[in-house]
Amino acid sequence: MGLLTNFYNPNAVAVVGASKKPGKVGHSIVKNLIESGFQGKIYPVNPREEEIEGLAVYPSVTEIPEQVDLVVIAVPAARTPDVARDCGKKGVRNLVVVTAGFKEIGKEGLDLEKELVSICRQYGMRMLGPNCVGMMDTHTPINASFTRTSPLKGDIAFLSQSGATLIAILDWSRSAGLGFSKMVSLGNKADLSEIDFIAEAAEDPYTRVIACYLEDVADGPRFLEVVREATRKKPVIILKSGTSQAGAQAASSHTGALAGSDLAYDTAFRQCGVIRARTMTELFELAIAFSRCPVPAGRKVAIVTNSGGPGIVATDNVEARSLTMARFTRETIEELRGGLPAEAALYNPVDVLGDAGADRYRFAMEKVLADPNVDSVVVLMCPTAVAQPLETTRAVIELQKKYPHKPIMGVYLGGESMAEGTRLMSEAGIPCFTFPEPAIAAINGLVSYGEFRNAPVGESDLVYPDVDKKTVKAVFYDVMRDNRLVLLGSEAAAVARAYGIPAAPISLVTSPEEAVEEAEKMGYPVVLKVASPKILHKTDVGGVKIGLDSPEAVRKGFIEIMENVHRLLPQAVVYGIEVQKMMPGGVELIIGMTRDVQFGPMIACGLGGIYVNLLKDVAFRLAQGLTRREIETMLSETKAFTLLRGYRGEKPSDLPALVEAIGRTARLVLDFPEINEIDINPVFVYNQGLSALDIKITIS
Repeated sequence: MGLLTNFYNPNAVAVVGASKKPGKVGHSIVKNLIESGFQGKIYPVNPREEEIEGLAVYPSVTEIPEQVDLVVIAVPAARTPDVARDCGKKGVRNLVVVTAGFKEIGKEGLDLEKELVSICRQYGMRMLGPNCVGMMDTHTPINASFTRTSPLKGDIAFLSQSGATLIAILDWSRSAGLGFSKMVSLGNKADLSEIDFIAEAAEDPYTRVIACYLEDVADGPRFLEVVREATRKKPVIILKSGTSQAGAQAASSHTGALAGSDLAYDTAFRQCGVIRARTMTELFELAIAFSRCPVPAGRKVAIVTNSGGPGIVATDNVEARSLTMARFTRETIEELRGGLPAEAALYNPVDVLGDAGADRYRFAMEKVLADPNVDSVVVLMCPTAVAQPLETTRAVIELQKKYPHKPIMGVYLGGESMAEGTRLMSEAGIPCFTFPEPAIAAINGLVSYGEFRNAPVGESDLVYPDVDKKTVKAVFYDVMRDNRLVLLGSEAAAVARAYGIPAAPISLVTSPEEAVEEAEKMGYPVVLKVASPKILHKTDVGGVKIGLDSPEAVRKGFIEIMENVHRLLPQAVVYGIEVQKMMPGGVELIIGMTRDVQFGPMIACGLGGIYVNLLKDVAFRLAQGLTRREIETMLSETKAFTLLRGYRGEKPSDLPALVEAIGRTARLVLDFPEINEIDINPVFVYNQGLSALDIKITIS
């Protein structure tokens, strides 16, 4: 059974704030409970009434003679804490608070909401809401909401952070013939959230696919952990509106500037196996496809059409979605040639021509579905004068039964003349669309989910026994004691080396003589850089000298840098000059981290150097749960990967060393949550090994 069994299937439900007056929320809830066919006891609670809808009314929850598993609260916000306390004393385990007037109205409402949550914690109760429409389960059945009607029975669980959206979808779904296993209005998510309901739906035998409309994710780390496990069992499709604040604080770093406002959600969903919908239409088109279709074995799509134009549009969409147009076997092509007119196109898309009737469609579809190189099929039909929508649909339905492991998507272009065929197709459980694009999008969603589900399950393997946490703690202690948030380059390099990230030798000096001494130890040539946390762009103020290959050049460079800085930025605090070994060139990359408010540290890697913000060739992953395999996949998404593998005769770079450095960076930011941002730019990757040159670390 599900994780919230008593929530969805209570023995008895009480409605506090029940009303005799039609049009009142308290009346609608009682009426919906009765009309939903709920088999348990229903107890209206209202001290001013004696009977509602033929049910005896009780003055308070505490006076109900039997145990109550679920209480729906529909009283003014100020009274909800007292009602919740009564529920706790009664031993109630679950609350649905439909009342508004909590954190959505400001501080006063937020304080009231916190009090409500505290009461729930005190008595061990779980709460949906407040400020929600309620919840419904068609298999219990129960409708504990104030919706106008109940959903049709089905296998889609729909969770919505917007109550108005849920009501609108419910109204539309009945006319569309779409059924649901559960519908939940999440409201303010003060206690139970989408995470809890996704976890429950993943275990629910009546749910096949989970669809969500979300405006935010309050607990990112828990979302990652729970949803990653849920999507191994069932598809989760999410329409996320609004944007996160991932990039709001990021002006000081390259990594932050590259992290767009919505990037963290994209990254989190990808790593969890969530299918992201971009529109409400796509959300339910995908949900329908997942509820009715098998997951295809691969990305190879075949198209059968009676019109060349729509076939080309479909083909373009297949390629745009990174799917593959299936290449038929020789036997399939010969069989198609023998059974179709000479003018027909045989090589995918298969054009059966505008005069095709049901028999020709049946023949072509059978040959295509039987081909071992075909994973899924799109059947397109334009309403020509000789088209036979009903007969063709019956043929497609028979073939779907014969080849149940291959999804079929219908695309019946047109309107009234195709309506009966579309209806018959949908009733048979085959998704049918008006245009090719959503059909291809649905196949892409099925394929993406199948690839995620079939990928090896691996726990994070970023374990490095040799890291030196004490050194990092000591560096951070000194920085904070100095009332700084930005590490000097030499300090950042020490942190990197403590975690096994190869960094070019660098030392902080305060005199020309010290500079020469350090340069002699490192070996020429060297680079000199001004050391000041207030100077982010050192070259702009003459704060960098490169290629210094003698003691005289080092002395002169030291003096010139100090003079430049004092002239241009006389108020800047300068800690000295950093002497760094000048490293040989390699493939220039950036490794970075910016911390998202919902999901924590995001790791970035891609082309680095001076063009990083111009080219923006960077891929991101969340550090939580990151694996070496995922790091390799992240690198493969960048153009830099072509350079790393060896381009135009160049030797390949040391990919294992790069994967190791990225993994160690992820481990560092997970171990030290006080790190806000890291930019390692550039990292020179060689045929063997790598070297981090310029390292910026910001802490809080």
